[in-house]
Amino acid sequence: MPGQQRLEGHRDSRLDGHIDPRLLRAFLAVADELHFTRAAARLYVAQQALSRDIRRLERDLGAELFVRTTRQVALTADGERLLPYARSVLEAQEALLAAFARGPREQRPLLVDVNSPGLISSRVLERARELAPGSELMARFESGLTGAAGELLAGRLDASFGRFAGLDPVVRARLEHQPVRYEPMAVILPEDHHLAALDAVPLAALAGETVYAGAGNPSTLEWTDLARRLFEGRGIALAPPAPVAVGPEEFRRIMAKKRNPVLAVVDFPAMPEAVLRPLVDPVPLSPVSLVWRKGLVHPGIDALRRAAVELANEEGWLRRPEEGWIPATDSLVMVSHN
Repeated sequence: MPGQQRLEGHRDSRLDGHIDPRLLRAFLAVADELHFTRAAARLYVAQQALSRDIRRLERDLGAELFVRTTRQVALTADGERLLPYARSVLEAQEALLAAFARGPREQRPLLVDVNSPGLISSRVLERARELAPGSELMARFESGLTGAAGELLAGRLDASFGRFAGLDPVVRARLEHQPVRYEPMAVILPEDHHLAALDAVPLAALAGETVYAGAGNPSTLEWTDLARRLFEGRGIALAPPAPVAVGPEEFRRIMAKKRNPVLAVVDFPAMPEAVLRPLVDPVPLSPVSLVWRKGLVHPGIDALRRAAVELANEEGWLRRPEEGWIPATDSLVMVSHN
């Protein structure tokens, strides 16, 4: 039959390539649970991402693996045939990792950069500690994901949070990420600033203002780039490079001296003699991911991933508001893993 010939041709051409073990894990989870929602929870991923992985595996193999109805999920004959192969491949991979694992190192403290106290990353860390009480997850405080990425690759840090799409593609290729939140952005203003009386600041109201967004700080290049994209065409100037204000008192002093609004996120901790106002019309979004080094095996990473999924589901962190603004590049990166 013509359709069968197309299927066989597709199968022959794709099987010359590589089957991602992650896709086999997704297949086994659904095969074991026969339920996409439960399988997604077991893997700490969104159901949409799990469904996408199953479709990709079916395309790679040129075979339908599951029969899906509104009431149930069942394995097809090809799905049944794949089961022992998938289990063998993943068992071999686990045996390889175990053979080269450094036992004591697996239980070493996991170093987690939360950027600043009070951000959503701190909440994910707190939940992860509850989920993995036997592991030591220690907080670290880097000033941005660009700086943290270098520490991740050097092995001096294990996990961080931030805008994954803002990293250099060469760096991204050596890291893994899991979307955590589309975080609404805000602006920090001196208490007596003319916009401070507003409950929310329309982006258009910042026209003519010079807004600080970390320009010149090599550790926060991804944040400055996001600000530049947001300000473009809106008449908002990016404040020139300035020394980083470390601590609330230095922040207060610099704010009083420069009086420049500061780009932030809605969960940014309170600063003295300043107010935090959300930005609207549109609502700019800061895409936050959990980021870690490829190949890292540690129970703390599993706990962080599960914590991120739980909180995102409870709080609706990955529900993108219709009026939200986000660069197209970031949207693609977030959706491809969400």
